[in-house]
Amino acid sequence: MSDQTGASNFIREIVTADLAAGKHGNRVVTRFPPEPNGYLHIGHAKSICLNFGLAQDTPDGVCHLRFDDTNPTTEDPEYVQAIQDDVRWLGFDWHEKMFFASDYFERLYEFAVKLIQKNLAYVDTLTAEDMRGYRGTLTEPGKNSPSRTRAAEENLDLFRRMRAGEFADGTHTLRAKIDMASPNINLRDPVLYRIRHATHYRTGSAWCLYPAYDYAHPLSDALEGITHSICTLEFEDHRPLYNWVVEQAEAPCRPQQIEFARLNLTYTVMSKRKLLELVSKKLVTGWDDPRLPTIKGLRRRGYTPEAIRAFCDHIGVAKREATVEMQLLEHFVREDLNRRSPRVMAVLRPLKIILDNYPKDQAEELEAINNPEDPAAGTRRVPFSRVLYIEQDDFREDPPKQFFRLAPGREVRLRYAYIIKCVGVTKDPQTGEITELHCTYDPATMSGASQEQRKVKATIHWVSADHAVKAEVRLYNSLLVTDLAKVPPDHDWTTYLNPASLERITNCLVEPSLQQTTPGTRYQFERLGYFCTDLDSTADAPVFNRTVSLKDAWAKIEKAQPSR
Repeated sequence: MSDQTGASNFIREIVTADLAAGKHGNRVVTRFPPEPNGYLHIGHAKSICLNFGLAQDTPDGVCHLRFDDTNPTTEDPEYVQAIQDDVRWLGFDWHEKMFFASDYFERLYEFAVKLIQKNLAYVDTLTAEDMRGYRGTLTEPGKNSPSRTRAAEENLDLFRRMRAGEFADGTHTLRAKIDMASPNINLRDPVLYRIRHATHYRTGSAWCLYPAYDYAHPLSDALEGITHSICTLEFEDHRPLYNWVVEQAEAPCRPQQIEFARLNLTYTVMSKRKLLELVSKKLVTGWDDPRLPTIKGLRRRGYTPEAIRAFCDHIGVAKREATVEMQLLEHFVREDLNRRSPRVMAVLRPLKIILDNYPKDQAEELEAINNPEDPAAGTRRVPFSRVLYIEQDDFREDPPKQFFRLAPGREVRLRYAYIIKCVGVTKDPQTGEITELHCTYDPATMSGASQEQRKVKATIHWVSADHAVKAEVRLYNSLLVTDLAKVPPDHDWTTYLNPASLERITNCLVEPSLQQTTPGTRYQFERLGYFCTDLDSTADAPVFNRTVSLKDAWAKIEKAQPSR
């Protein structure tokens, strides 16, 4: 089996075998069931690719988008819309098969009544604290609640009064009657309903009784005719409860739950609760902060849906938890952007160069290649003049070994232009900082010229001082200084946020073709990395986010140099 997201895995093998055996009526119906209490992240993207990919791969396969909206205090229409936008942006469509758990509130209530009538559910008056005490531990069985022996008629009366709003929050719950001595704690009479006097964003104040996830989820699957209910490994121990609910409630079909390992990435946060904490405490600028692994954040940073899908395909679907290096995700976005991004020149930390022998009033337009990976991308014209700016890092007054860029008396080539030679250095008399370089250019060495005889070891980028556009560039680094798995449980994890996760550079200079750039447009800044025009960008003040850097061989060499 294969689809646009990829390779075979154990879940695909199960689905293939089920189809061959005629199981589930030769149907494949999956679902992606997020709770609308936050924005999706890269871990959700893995689930989206898997569930929608399985459906796409099968003739007449269907994947539902269903919102698990059973908690009125945390859910919001903003998240519902954002989730739809993210799924579409990733390249998938639910084809009008969008549902809400709240669509089934009446049916779920009717199923609960049936369980009470079968003496398989009861209304409990234990407090939450007492309930935890009765539950037992991993090594000790739980104890039956005093409410467990209440007659079905009394339970039914109480349950109806719970729905009618007669009781305060926390006074009663509806619990399944399974086995308080079960070695699986999830089967020790789990809560099915709780009282919550809160307004729901879809049903308003019609309900004050809301189903628990472990009850609503399997029945929602069954009501929709889901064949393969795919979830992450933390729900493996919940599978017996999933099956119990579906069977004992006499639901219309029997979905098959299959678990896979969730995605863990180094040096970032993959918990919706922690992401919400970052946003609510204003430790980041919002859900679309480019430092976050949210789909909105990755999109704003410049990631492409193709790169994310390729990444999800590559890491595959496994049965065991593992942590993936962030560098692997960066590899896939780098590979994708290399193929699609036009090249431009930008100088992040400008150093002024004056070409002493270039005519003062002269300017010319040089031809630059838009993308060597795509010949159809063509060329553009880049202005060149006597005064230029290069990167500060491209000059060393006292160059170490293996540094082949510009230095006193040394020649380099300017990208798409001439060979230049540094003949002088001007410094600030007060600070001793270099303020400008004086160079000469060789007019016979225009890039590509047939008369060129001389070769140099380095080519550097530049912008023309008279034509460059001032811009802000935002450089993003790891969100955390360590993996969360290494943070002691009694420590405040937010103290491990990387203080250098965002660096704003406000005096950058970019070639004039970028003045009218549109937010979301991606570029390769030659020799610097891949960048995306930010939402904050305007024609007068363009702003660019670094998506990912280029591989920098010199940075590795320089880091290994002994201190001087």
